[in-house]
Amino acid sequence: MLNQQQVDAEEERLREQAAALPDTERLALYQQLKHELRDPDTYATLNWCFLAGLHHFYLGQWLRGVANLMVFIVGVLLLLMGFYWLGWGLIVAISVVELWALFRAQIIIQHWNNQIMQRLLANKQQHY
Repeated sequence: MLNQQQVDAEEERLREQAAALPDTERLALYQQLKHELRDPDTYATLNWCFLAGLHHFYLGQWLRGVANLMVFIVGVLLLLMGFYWLGWGLIVAISVVELWALFRAQIIIQHWNNQIMQRLLANKQQHY
């Protein structure tokens, strides 16, 4: 489970590493980051409006997104076929799991963005 203090400390460490880069390298890093960083509000909105896993697609987590979407679709199909308890059970189960991600959207995306920055910094350091 993600810990806010650890994620904050990691973000600060990465910012210090970025600040230590030469100006041109730092500028290039931030240009790349601008295109790759994710917004916690977008993640939360996709989760809130579409509990079918679309927020996972936003992060490029295709397998997890497809799994959530399939569970949701199967739940809806079961409802349409008259298996109300099973259909609602699946929909409620996937919703409860995804509501946890909704309430932790800020830290999930902060950690995600830290990983992106760490990868880009590692690439920059390899080129020295």
